[in-house]
Amino acid sequence: MKSLLVIFVIFSVLISKSVFSQEVQFEEIVIKGKVLHSDQINSLKVPTPIINVPQSLSLITDLDIRKKGFKEIADIVRYTPGINTSLGEGHRDAVVFRGVRSTADFFQDGIRDDVQYYRPLYNVEQVEVLRGPNALLFGRGGTGGAINRVSKKPVFGKDFKTINFALDSFGASDVAADINTSINDSVAFRLNLHSDSLKNHRDFYSGDRFGINPTLSVGLGSDTNLNLSYEYIDHERFIDRGIPTANGKPVEALDGIVFGDKDGNINTVKASVLRAALSHQFSDTTKGSLTLTSNNFEKMYQNTYANSFDPDLNTVEMDGYYDPTDRDNLIFSGSLVNELLWGNTTHTILTGFEVIETDNANLRYNVLWSSNNCDESNYDRESFNVADPIDFSVNVDGVASDLDYKNSCALKTSTKTKISVKSFFIQDQIDLSDNLILVLGGRYDQFDVSVNDIKEGTTASREDREFSPRYGLIYKPENNVSFYYSYSESFSPRSGEQYKKLTGGQPGSGETLKPDYFESSEIGVKFDLNKNLSFTSAYFESESEIADYDGASAEYISERGLSVEGYELELKGQINDDLNIALSYSNIDGETAAGGKPKEIPESTYSIWAAYDVNSKLGWALGVIHQGSSAIKDNSPNLLLPAYTRVDAAIYYEIANNLELQLNFENLLDDVYFPHSHSTHQVAIGESRNVRLSVSAEF
Repeated sequence: MKSLLVIFVIFSVLISKSVFSQEVQFEEIVIKGKVLHSDQINSLKVPTPIINVPQSLSLITDLDIRKKGFKEIADIVRYTPGINTSLGEGHRDAVVFRGVRSTADFFQDGIRDDVQYYRPLYNVEQVEVLRGPNALLFGRGGTGGAINRVSKKPVFGKDFKTINFALDSFGASDVAADINTSINDSVAFRLNLHSDSLKNHRDFYSGDRFGINPTLSVGLGSDTNLNLSYEYIDHERFIDRGIPTANGKPVEALDGIVFGDKDGNINTVKASVLRAALSHQFSDTTKGSLTLTSNNFEKMYQNTYANSFDPDLNTVEMDGYYDPTDRDNLIFSGSLVNELLWGNTTHTILTGFEVIETDNANLRYNVLWSSNNCDESNYDRESFNVADPIDFSVNVDGVASDLDYKNSCALKTSTKTKISVKSFFIQDQIDLSDNLILVLGGRYDQFDVSVNDIKEGTTASREDREFSPRYGLIYKPENNVSFYYSYSESFSPRSGEQYKKLTGGQPGSGETLKPDYFESSEIGVKFDLNKNLSFTSAYFESESEIADYDGASAEYISERGLSVEGYELELKGQINDDLNIALSYSNIDGETAAGGKPKEIPESTYSIWAAYDVNSKLGWALGVIHQGSSAIKDNSPNLLLPAYTRVDAAIYYEIANNLELQLNFENLLDDVYFPHSHSTHQVAIGESRNVRLSVSAEF
């Protein structure tokens, strides 16, 4: 795999020679998608041009989201290098960051958003996708990367209304509104709302999503701004966990069958989120901010799914459960950015803190089939003949079989968890010279967790105190070129990303183990080929150290976990006045602790999106996504998701001023493909050809 580093270096040198052979001069300007704005609440907290960030980072603007017809985080992931999607059991965003699967490394305006659900994009200004450990900014987790949604905020001095309506060939529809009112010079109000009706290519699939987000910005003098926001969401959708495998691959002949109860596979999410953000410009070189977030999430999912499949008998064994979670978060954070000149050296110092209080209640019932009873070892499993549709009312023996999602005898777990986190971080970006920048920083986290196991009548608690360092070195031979090296660490507590239990330690001792640790190093190069076109590439390595019980005592032992290395490339921006392109490629190799191939790591992926303006009113775009084959299960090289290539397209037409018609074509060639899986017999079937018509009007 070291050959990847050689390829990366050769490619970068060739590109750099072509760039340095010509003088590229342009003014450094702040434009969306190129610079992390100083007036935005964003993940890096320091206003920094992307070329000066020593790690891989992709920005997807609201214009990108609208033009490409993106509806969810997974759509963004497919066109971003170094990451890929996971099934998420059909009810949550799940991303594989450079080989590390996560359902919790999501943030909104830099604040943790770790409940398992599908995040909407209706109120998003831009999405920031960071790769590599990011504990300095985000604390625990962030072991392979993080996704931060930057919310739309009121705009002073402008009044506008934007309405978007869309309908697709599956029968899904959505409407969204974005209304901004500048009440006076110091007060502005913005309202974003959306309502979706969900349909796709699969039987029984349906759902509705609603979200509303009013936001008020108040200028408290020329240097101080207060931003107040409330968001309410109400989602419901059918859960589809895919199809089984046989002979080492998905059974394509079953791609039209839903392996789930048409009336019982349901996911619901209701949430209320309050945010208050106060920022103050103390001077030209010092800015501070305070943020308070209070939210409540009520999330439930219940489902049945294929646990095993017998291709000879054409029978399937079904399993299932009911799982509600109620989570309350109170998050208080602050940061101070101060630019200082010490001697001939400029220091941009970021300091900050974060305090989090979380109450989490979760329980799970296994399903109980009426043909079984709780005294049986596999009471939650029943076998049925495979048909289209499957008749779940009669099992393979012809016995009537109904299911109960909440029978008291089938209660598997019931826990209440309290989380208390106190963090402090500091980072110094040191401009050693005009072309050499050093970044040094670290974060201290005190993570306290206590779990009350109501079902078992036991309690457990643990406190972790961890320091996560980060450093980077950036060399800029020209203003528009940077070479960098970075190193960072992160950790994952023993309670897991959803705080349901404490794992490890000697049975009955109450002792628990230390967190899992992750470290990553990366070298990269970034070129601003002109003011609207940039190229980035990176080679990276990451290692994990997994805590385990030694079998004899409560002592902590360290074991090698997942190791990953690879490289990625991204070219994005305007080629000329008419052609815009976004091109990405990644090549990743991984190894499990057992020395085998990890699941859900395609060896290579690439994406291309090219948009061309025929004239001032008409334009078209073509997109291509390719994902190489990947293992469905760790250390199972013969159980694979096959490689696939999907072609997308779009046509844009301006009917009149501020009125645009848009057609998006997904899977234009109508290929059958399998983008991701959750386990051996839960493989997702990619959407068949879909045409989406949308109309956008601005008043």
